[in-house]
Amino acid sequence: MATMRYVILQHHEDLQFVEMPRDYAYQLSALNLRLHKEIAKLTADQVPTLPKAIAECDQLDLLDERRHIVGGLDYINVLEQSFASIQENNYPLISLLTEIRALQAQLEQWYEEEAEQLH
Repeated sequence: MATMRYVILQHHEDLQFVEMPRDYAYQLSALNLRLHKEIAKLTADQVPTLPKAIAECDQLDLLDERRHIVGGLDYINVLEQSFASIQENNYPLISLLTEIRALQAQLEQWYEEEAEQLH
């Protein structure tokens, strides 16, 4: 069974919990920090707001039934869609999308390999 790690993201007072394969959690945290650094440079009208990575942990027991854990691939797919929809002319958005899509491809491959191992 795969070892998972959790990335905790905060947007204002709201928290998100993203379950990632252990070897990719750091990549999501690093990508999130880079996106926060670069998003201020975007000049488009519809720039998405991002939660900020605030912590990682190996185990997570949610006690609040209103909270839920988001799968890493689901999270990165939504992130990719939100950045792909930006109409940016003044900043090379393609570099940010390339980083998002690279992690997306790695996660897709990881989940495919995990599914194959289960069969």
